Amino acid sequence: MSTQSFKLDVSPAIGTVSARYIAPARPECIFTLAHGAGAGMDHIFMETLANALSEAGIATLRFNFPFTENKKGRPDSPAVAHATIEAAIKKAHELAPKLPLFASGKSFGGRMSSQYLAAHPDSKVAGLVFYGFPLHPAGKPSIERADHLKEIKIPMLFLQGSKDTLATWDLIETVCASLRKATLVKLEGADHSFKAGKKDVMSLLIDETKKWVGKML
Repeated sequence: MSTQSFKLDVSPAIGTVSARYIAPARPECIFTLAHGAGAGMDHIFMETLANALSEAGIATLRFNFPFTENKKGRPDSPAVAHATIEAAIKKAHELAPKLPLFASGKSFGGRMSSQYLAAHPDSKVAGLVFYGFPLHPAGKPSIERADHLKEIKIPMLFLQGSKDTLATWDLIETVCASLRKATLVKLEGADHSFKAGKKDVMSLLIDETKKWVGKML
């Protein structure tokens, strides 16, 4: 496994953000891996996920959003987040030009990635993986945040905890049933942070990701 840490250029107006590329000796594909609203790319979940994906044969490029890089509490506007994702996708293609590229993200990172791909269907991305899609605020169930998903033409994998308060199961199930290329996986007992008592949810996330990606390689 090899690791490269560097600054990712987003734009002259936005500047640069920290990024890290992790790749196994013989990767089968590469993921952009965007963090959630509450923690950056170095959070233990993101680090563990990237390392576990590498062990499963998947290279990852994870990165900070500017609000995390600059230690601001409030998440970036969609325009800034989309620009950062665009830069990461471009960099991933440069790092591994011969590998299939998948976009992925935890919560906010997955949602912003999906918005970008809905608006840019020509991004040469093979699929999209959500590590917990934040369908609605806690205690305010709705499906408006999923409206753009119908514009995405590539396969999507939703890995969702059954106790996720940001995506009640009946609503996320309804959303995915309405999407032609969506696969929904229920992680029994897991919350939005994928905590489920003593259950090894990370292994389940990796197994389901690997199985889904394998169908397209």
